[in-house]
Amino acid sequence: MAAELTAHALIAKHRPTLDQALEAIRTRAYWSPHPEHPKAYGADGSLDAAAGKAAFDGVLGTRLDLGQPGTDGWVGGEVSPYGVELGVEYPHADVDELLPAMKAGQRAWRDAGAEMRAVVCLEILKRVSDRTHEFAHAVMHTSGQAFMMAFQAGGPHAQDRGLEAVAYAYVEQVRTPDTAEWTKPQGKRDPLVLTKQFTPVPRGIALVIGCSTFPTWNGYPGLFASLATGNAVLVKPHPRAVLPLALTVAVAREVLAEAGFDPNLVALAAERPGEGIAKTLATRPEIRIIDYTGSTAFGDWLEANARQAQVYTEKAGVNTVLVESAADYKGMLSNLAFSLSLYSGQMCTTPQNLLIPREGIRTDEGPKTYDEVVADLARAVDGLLGDDARANALLGAIVNPDVKARLEAAAGLGEVALASREVSNPEFPDAVVRTPVIVKLDAAKPDDEAACMSECFGPVSFAVAVDSAADAVELLRRTVREKGAMTVGAYTTDEEVERAVQEVCLEEAAQLSLNLTGGVYVNQTAAFSDFHGSGGNPAANAALTDGAFVAHRFRVVEVRREA
Repeated sequence: MAAELTAHALIAKHRPTLDQALEAIRTRAYWSPHPEHPKAYGADGSLDAAAGKAAFDGVLGTRLDLGQPGTDGWVGGEVSPYGVELGVEYPHADVDELLPAMKAGQRAWRDAGAEMRAVVCLEILKRVSDRTHEFAHAVMHTSGQAFMMAFQAGGPHAQDRGLEAVAYAYVEQVRTPDTAEWTKPQGKRDPLVLTKQFTPVPRGIALVIGCSTFPTWNGYPGLFASLATGNAVLVKPHPRAVLPLALTVAVAREVLAEAGFDPNLVALAAERPGEGIAKTLATRPEIRIIDYTGSTAFGDWLEANARQAQVYTEKAGVNTVLVESAADYKGMLSNLAFSLSLYSGQMCTTPQNLLIPREGIRTDEGPKTYDEVVADLARAVDGLLGDDARANALLGAIVNPDVKARLEAAAGLGEVALASREVSNPEFPDAVVRTPVIVKLDAAKPDDEAACMSECFGPVSFAVAVDSAADAVELLRRTVREKGAMTVGAYTTDEEVERAVQEVCLEEAAQLSLNLTGGVYVNQTAAFSDFHGSGGNPAANAALTDGAFVAHRFRVVEVRREA
């Protein structure tokens, strides 16, 4: 065992960070150990911007040999949404050989205890953090995010979510003491005395099914929640976004080996084109936990068919913002414009439906008709994205042809209030960059209602005219109940409307943001404080991250003896 990774050294190094994370999830106050600014890196062994870019460039066109058992070939083929062929090859696994090898290391990992598992996970996260610049390029060129978003969301924010999962996992495991002395009085007879031992035991091998839009941000919570609770973890990335998670697996295997554990506790399952191994893996008896982010159809399939596993899904929904009145009209427009534009609307939290009373709204600038609100919002988006350089920095690139097709088709659903336009990217001329489209719909028309009740993932928003605020509240309720929502927003100065919207969100279990006009947006959530999803509506059956997200990843087994 490397001297620097002894149990004593790891606990001394990382226990203070773990304690701070435990305090953060208790208070829900702002905290992060991972700097958001690129210039914060370059000291204490971390890669600065130039070194991180060089490291990324050095991976391109290479074979990433992880030293996994059961490797029966090599696969690759990732092409960046910016038009760059990555050329990286990954091991293809014979799972009949790999899965038993992964299971073999679980006993020692289980016996290490909750604290040791937590600090090993924190060492993995620390090494990933040190390479944030490298990971940012990997996320950018697989997801299509603009660099700054890839840096923050794919780097420190993802690392925060991983650490948050470790903290929750630790709390749940230490809730029960390791041992207990049990004495039951028997009157005149001698008491009954037992010594009891309680051990958190893993469920088995966990499967993380990655997504193409946020491979690390969505992948790290499940990966670290399962690993911290004693389970081996098999990472199955999206075929278009393998590199960020493959690099993570490489770091995890390195740390596990240096800490004296079996590196096969974390492994990669890359697939051949069209192989579709997620279904095969998900129904293997060895797979006892599944974390999935992606389409509703496959999430529903997993929930119905992976019966041997505890399944955590983040699928999709129809996110809604109700606009009834505004105390800061310009601030509302600015906030909404940014929310609709960020990463070309390719976030599971981006608003789709904007419910606006057809008679208009009250604002600090006087009454505004429905048409005026929609036109003003269109101008706000146009103004935000009018400069191509700024537009590229906010929009990133369209992640796949399906998103582009939905964007183009949306213009035929109703009157276009804001047309999408092409944006050229001088640095990456092959990138597909498009501004959002805003389409007017009328909730009173059956075809329009059907359109707004269907998810349209990408830079597409519907300005939906409704008869009244009360009708908007009821449409919101039905949307969340039937289709689900990761986020709900509302703008109102009316206390009764605010109470009605809040009651809908409490009853239908949707996360609500009220009257955001500053630098916090409805489609962003902060680790240690905000819950991402609720697990209580069709958009997701779990929340990132709460006690329920980790508690079913292990069981407590009791051994009792007579004293």
